[in-house]
Order: sequence, then structure tokens, then C-alpha cells
Amino acid sequence: MLSIYSQSSGGFCDGVSRRNFLKIGGLAMGGLSLNDVLRAEAAQKAGKSHKAVIMVFLPGGPSHQDMFDLKPDAPSEIRGEFKPISTNVPGIQICEHLPRLAKMMDKCTLIRSLADCDSGHDAFQCLTGRSAKRQPPGGWPSMGSIVSKLEGSVNPAMPAFVGLAPKMGHMPWARTGEPGYLGVAHAPFQPNRGGGTEDMSLNGITLDRLGDRKTLLSSFDNLRRDLDATGLMGGVDVFNEQALNVLTSPKLLHALDLNREDPRIVERYGKGENRNRDDGGPRLTSHFLMARRLVEAGARVVTLAFSRWDYHSNNFGQLREDLPLLDAGLTALITDLHERGLDKDVSVVVWGEFGRTPKINDKGGRDHWPRVASALLACGGMRHGQVIGATDKHAGEPTDRPVAFGEVFATLYKQMGIDVTKATLTDLTGRPQYLVDGNLPMAELV
Repeated sequence: MLSIYSQSSGGFCDGVSRRNFLKIGGLAMGGLSLNDVLRAEAAQKAGKSHKAVIMVFLPGGPSHQDMFDLKPDAPSEIRGEFKPISTNVPGIQICEHLPRLAKMMDKCTLIRSLADCDSGHDAFQCLTGRSAKRQPPGGWPSMGSIVSKLEGSVNPAMPAFVGLAPKMGHMPWARTGEPGYLGVAHAPFQPNRGGGTEDMSLNGITLDRLGDRKTLLSSFDNLRRDLDATGLMGGVDVFNEQALNVLTSPKLLHALDLNREDPRIVERYGKGENRNRDDGGPRLTSHFLMARRLVEAGARVVTLAFSRWDYHSNNFGQLREDLPLLDAGLTALITDLHERGLDKDVSVVVWGEFGRTPKINDKGGRDHWPRVASALLACGGMRHGQVIGATDKHAGEPTDRPVAFGEVFATLYKQMGIDVTKATLTDLTGRPQYLVDGNLPMAELV
């Protein structure tokens, strides 16, 4: 039996609910979400190479000046409680609670001047590279959906786009990636959708039972297709048979089943936590390992969310819990990709929706600060061992090389073999849309 972990927990500062809802139907019962995501296979035959992206979202807005951009010479109410440590790249320092990452900074790039953040709790910008404002009909698609459309699936039994983040309510910050105007056919496959720990298994589900379920769902698919006026649901029923290919193949289940992994590798990633906290979310280092297994099995884009970083109070106490777990999971992933020869093909990006205020508030926390944030990139065949951009003495404003989300996306697309100056997708009005808003790949990285 395969255990899929998910968690209900507290909310962010804006009162967002963090209840999780299981959406297993798409996998275990041939439901809509899995059928639709397979439409990508018909869009274009998979290319010969298998490039991939693992996107680690840190929901809530991580404190950039306490992780990657420390200011030890600033006043105490600015610099905080943590000390910087040297890395294996001369001149680059990061937080003392990220010692493993410090030993492999030559395999990473820090961006300290991400400068076009929106101000709300929303994963949208990290998943699309665009602001949520002034969207076309249907909305901007996420990177995973775009890659699903342009590249298709590597293997019929493996969805191109997988979102591991648990769904915590119906709020925008909880997104794992939306298909936007590309439609539900390119939505992410999401195994972690539930309240509490759920078990999922195909044991005891016969092909006859799956077939009966498929027939019933097909009738509903036809009804939904006839009633839908947007065009986002069209063609859903065509892919029910392909969904059965996934259900009856062990490939996806094996990728999600960590019991099949070498125990020594599992131990390297650490156990993490999936506890029910009022002030935070799941901290599952196992999702880093699951992401590696998924891309190795054929997924092109995997998104995951780690913990919750909205620390308006007790910032340093909570970071002392979070940072060692992030350090273990992230460095194990980077090491794993290098050891398996995947470091040239699989890009890793780690970021949140914005940074935190330079000044510590009277509750020992830092508040929202969209003027600047940090990000980390690794692998993907990019040039690493560097810092891009800089901030002022209080880490409050970019002073050198402001970076836009779209530039990072353009770079990731390039590493996947997609030319953002040429590739377009047609929105619901029939208008061609470029993948990024006028941004080009970052010359420092490619």
C-alpha cells in the first residue's frame, strides 16, 4: 500500500484557511484531473531529451535577510539573531543554520535582488513568472502547464506536470500550478490532496471496476463538455483511455513509493514533519526525494511547497526549526541529482512570494516586504557558484542588478530547450501569447 501524505493546519496572517482536500479520484479512480492532464500527450510528441524543473515554493514569504542575504553590520533590530557563515565559494556567506548548503554553494546561484514581487500571499507569481493582475481570459498558465502543452509527456504512464504541494483551502497562495487558458488538460497531477494521512492503493481494484467507473465518468465528461462555455473543458472524454494506461502501469506508483528507494538515500533526505500546527504547514523533506524520483521517471515539471514562512512573530525561533530541515532536504536533492548525472538536465529553483521587512517588529517577527526577495537556483547545466544582485545595508532595496521573475522563467525555459523569443501559445480569444513578458534568459547563468 502506498501512503500519500497531506496535512491540515493553521492559516497565514490574512486568515487563509489551511484545510486540505484529497483529490485521489484522478489517480485511483480515473477521475477528471488525471484524464485531462494526459491531453498533453496529444499536443506534441515528446522530444528526444528529457529536461525537467523542480520548483520548491516556500509559502508565506521567507525572510531573505535571515537566509541568503545577512547584514551582520546592521543595527540589531535589522540584522537579527543569526550569524553568517562562509561557503565553499570565497566571498559568499549564508545563514549559519544552512551549513550543508554552505558546503555546496559552488553548485548553486543566489539571487539577492528579486525586485518585482507582488504583495499578497499568492504562489501565482512563483508558478507563472507573471503578476496575477491584468490576466487574459482563462488566466496565465503555470510553467508546468506550458511545458505540458509544448513538450508533452516523456512516457504515457507519467504525467508531464506533477504538483506535490497539498491543497490548503481554495486560496491562491495554495496553488500547485494552474493551467490558465490552456485548460484542464494541462493541469498538474496532484497526489497530495487530503485532510490527514490517506492511503492510496490499486490493490483490489480490478480492470472491470475501473472500466465501469470510466464509463460513468465519460457520461459526466460529455455533460460537462456540453455545458462548458469557456472551452477549457473541451475534449476531456477523449483521454479516459489514456488515464487507464497510467492506472494500470506501475511507473507512477513506483515513483511515488519511497519504500522502493535505497534506505541510505532516504536517510540522507531526513524525515521532516507532517504534524498539525496552528502556525505552519507540512515540512516534508521526503517531497524533495519524491520530486527527484518523479523527474527521473519522466515528469517534466514538479512543484512542491515546504513549510510556511509567514513569521510575523517569533521569526527566529521558527526559522531554527525550519532551516535545518530545508538544509537537509535541499542539499540531498542537489547531491542526488549530481550523483545520478541529472544535474545538467534538471533545474532546481527555490523561492517564496516576497521578502520580509528589514526591521524586526515588536513581536520578534518580520512583516511582508515585496520590494526585494531572494531565490536559489541549482543544477540545470547553468553557471553556478555566484551571487546575482545586491541590496542596501539593511536588505531593504536592490542596489545592483534588479531581477524580475520573468527573467528566471526565461532562463528555466531556455534550459529546457524552449526559445522564449519564438514560442507562443494561443489564448481563449485566439491571440498568441509569449511565455514571458518581454524577459530574456539571464546572461549570468546561461
